[in-house]
Parts: sequence; structure tokens; C-alpha cells
Amino acid sequence: MIVNGEKFDLAALGGAQTLAGLIAYFNLAPQRVAVELNGDLIGRGAYEQTALHDNDALEIIHYVGGG
Repeated sequence: MIVNGEKFDLAALGGAQTLAGLIAYFNLAPQRVAVELNGDLIGRGAYEQTALHDNDALEIIHYVGGG
């Protein structure tokens, strides 16, 4: 699996089997990220149901507030 250009072994990601599990593994707030999975933007409502596979490519963008 590739996450933001870095190769990861899916089994080593704390047993994350869904996109929601992966977001939790990285300690990210689901409401503050945008996720592209294999070129498709995934809506927040689908994070729990979106299964992950070893050959997936993800881009996770974390929004940071400031001012």
C-alpha cells in the first residue's frame, strides 16, 4: 500500500482494514482530512465501509487551521 508516496505494509498498520481504521492509526481527525483512494475522492460518510487492500494508493490531506 502506498500512503502519500510512502510504501506501507497493510498488516503493519495496526490491523487497519478500513479507511476509518487507517485514519485512526495515523491519529488524524476524520472531519479534518480529505482522502483520495486509487484516484477517487472518498466522502467522509464512506470511511467506515471503505476496505483497504495491499495494492491501494492513498493520498491523505490533513487540513490545518491557522490565522
